[in-house]
Amino acid sequence: MDLQLKDRIALVTGSTAGIGLEIARTLAVEGAKVIVTGRNQEKLDDAVKSIRSSGGSAVSGVLADPATEEGASVLSGVVPQVDILVNNLGIYGIKPFNEITDEEWRRYFETNVLSGIRLARAYFEGMLSRNWGRIIFVSSESALMTPGDMIHYGMTKTSQLAVSRGLAEKTKGTSVTVNAVLPGPTRSEGIIDFLKSLSSNPKASAADVEAEFFAKHRSTSLLQRLINPEEIASLVAYLASPLSSATNGAALRVDGGVTPTMA
Repeated sequence: MDLQLKDRIALVTGSTAGIGLEIARTLAVEGAKVIVTGRNQEKLDDAVKSIRSSGGSAVSGVLADPATEEGASVLSGVVPQVDILVNNLGIYGIKPFNEITDEEWRRYFETNVLSGIRLARAYFEGMLSRNWGRIIFVSSESALMTPGDMIHYGMTKTSQLAVSRGLAEKTKGTSVTVNAVLPGPTRSEGIIDFLKSLSSNPKASAADVEAEFFAKHRSTSLLQRLINPEEIASLVAYLASPLSSATNGAALRVDGGVTPTMA
């Protein structure tokens, strides 16, 4: 299927590894002109090389951190116009609620929420004036089912849904759309170490740790395995394309069925 993305300018944040890298790769292979972002030059260069080796020729990298005002300003200055904005930058972790400091609440909000708000503010009006654009927030199933030991993370993911839907309300009658995707537990850099931190036997094999995680912590999952980043990227690429023009203001799950509700 041709997603009609040739020469569309796409900016993907947090795209040197994991879900972000695979989103950038998929968009680039589909013909988009992709900008990847990161905070480490070596990892940024490796991501660009990896995407090019997959056939995505029009890809470049920008060293910037939109989790800060300065970084977002640098990024929007280097890339003044985009057709597709994928707000993927995010951090996660587990911590008892009463041990989460004010500083950590702010860090999670700045990274997971304000980074996307800053860039949407930079690019949204331009999309409206050109009457075409796509903004996609990469949220999480934790936006709907916040784990008790990840309340600070879940709060940011729910906030992304509010921002996404609110921006979508401002697109009425245009060809601009704003959507969110809700991945479930996904295979990415550091995920096995994260699962080991929850395991009854941290020295168990990766396969056993993964199986225990789904049995004890995500028993509602229909997939019963970690989602591959490529599976998330396929949905994001569709939402980024002109083919998705009737999908707007939506929160679309790609969570392996972990959220056991119809709404």
